[in-house]
Amino acid sequence: MEFDASPGGRPGAGKPAGARARKGLLVVGSFVVLLYLIEIVNTALFHSLNRTFGLRPRSPDGILDILTFPLLHANLAHLMSNTLPLIIFGFLVFLSGRRVFITALAASWLVSGIVVWLIGGASVTVGASGIVFGLFSFLLVRGFVNRSWWQIVLSVVLFMAYGSILFGVLPTVASFVSWQAHLGGAIGGVAAALLLSTRKPGSLPAGR
Repeated sequence: MEFDASPGGRPGAGKPAGARARKGLLVVGSFVVLLYLIEIVNTALFHSLNRTFGLRPRSPDGILDILTFPLLHANLAHLMSNTLPLIIFGFLVFLSGRRVFITALAASWLVSGIVVWLIGGASVTVGASGIVFGLFSFLLVRGFVNRSWWQIVLSVVLFMAYGSILFGVLPTVASFVSWQAHLGGAIGGVAAALLLSTRKPGSLPAGR
């Protein structure tokens, strides 16, 4: 049986929720495993991959680095700090379907990279935190965009648990990390929520 992949659909609509959850864990888990495999290789090479594939702002060659910089990290501790939120947010987004997950991931990834390329500092930027911020922002705003009560409840719970990370988009707070990547990822997440909105222009609020 096909499952409802729309961003406004309830988890478990169509395809059983358990099957969708297992697939989500497999997809997100595989991505995280890939990050650790890359980090192992990168560590063995004394993190020389960062110099080659890390994002170099405003460099013509750095445009292609937008596709690779989230796959690399400064060290194992850096990767570990991104692991749990990446799994949690990625899994929750995937519950709305593969199309929603791919759109939110791509928007977070690309917009994060574009913002870093445009206004990033002089140093090379690496890390998946822009994706983390993008997926988190997507989860926070999509319920209000779709006027879905269960998504709004989830937004409130997530904000109470992880809302403090949003300070990472401020340069005065996150001067020691790439606040540009955080800000770009958050913008991408919001853009994905708007793009995937299930509300039609001119539609009346629920209950009217």
